Amino acid sequence: MNDGSIIGGGFGLIFVLFGALVIGGIVLAVRMHKKRQAALAAWAARHGWTSAGSVSGLERRWSSPPFSLGHSRRAAEVLVGDFHGQAALSCTYSYTTGSGKSQSTHSFHVVSMRLPAPLPWLQLTPEGVGASVAKFFGGQDIEFESSAFNDAWRVKAAPGQYAHDFIHPRMMERLLQPDAVGRCVTVEGQDILLWVGGAQRLEYIDIYLNLLLGVINQIPRQLWLKAGHDPLAQT
Repeated sequence: MNDGSIIGGGFGLIFVLFGALVIGGIVLAVRMHKKRQAALAAWAARHGWTSAGSVSGLERRWSSPPFSLGHSRRAAEVLVGDFHGQAALSCTYSYTTGSGKSQSTHSFHVVSMRLPAPLPWLQLTPEGVGASVAKFFGGQDIEFESSAFNDAWRVKAAPGQYAHDFIHPRMMERLLQPDAVGRCVTVEGQDILLWVGGAQRLEYIDIYLNLLLGVINQIPRQLWLKAGHDPLAQT
C-alpha cells in the first residue's frame, strides 16, 4: 500500500468518525428535546395547566426588560393555567444580540400573573443590576426609609407618590424574604411578571408564583380603587 492510499484511508476514517459524532449529537439532542417536552407535559398535567409550546405574539406582550431587547425574540415552553384563582403563565423567553459569528442568545425564565385591573408601571430589580435595564424607562432610583430595603432593591416608577404607596412597610417586609431578594419583578399594565436568567425551571414555578401572589396581596386597596377595582367587593 502506497503513502497516498494510507493518507486517503486516514481522511476517510476521520470523515466517518466526524459523521458519526454529528449524527450522535443530533440523536442526543432529539432525545433531550423529547424528554424536556415530556417533563413540561407532566408538570402541566399535575397542576391542571396547559403546555402550549411556542406562542406567537407572546414575545411582544410586554415592553419592560428583558422584552424589547435584541432580535429573534421567542417565547417557548409556554405553560398556562390557574394559580389560586389568578390566570398565570410560565415560559422560556429568549432573544439574540449581535450578528454573524458574534451572535449571543440570552434566555430567561419568565412567570406572570394577571392583575384584577391595570396598574401604573413599576419595576423592582436587585441592587447592582445593569444600568441599561434600570434606565430602560428613564425613571430615577427611588429611596425609602428602610436602609435594608434600599440595599436590596432598586425601584423604578413614574415620578410622584405611587411608588411610596405601593412599597409600604408590609410590602418591604415581603420583598425582603429570601424567596424575593435577587429576583426582578415588574408591574406592567394588567400583568405582574418575574424574570430570572436561564431557561425555565419547573421546580421554581410555584415558588415564583407564590412570590407574585404575595406582592399582589400586599397592594393597598387605595391603589386598586384608583384603578377602578375594589378587592373587598370580591368578598
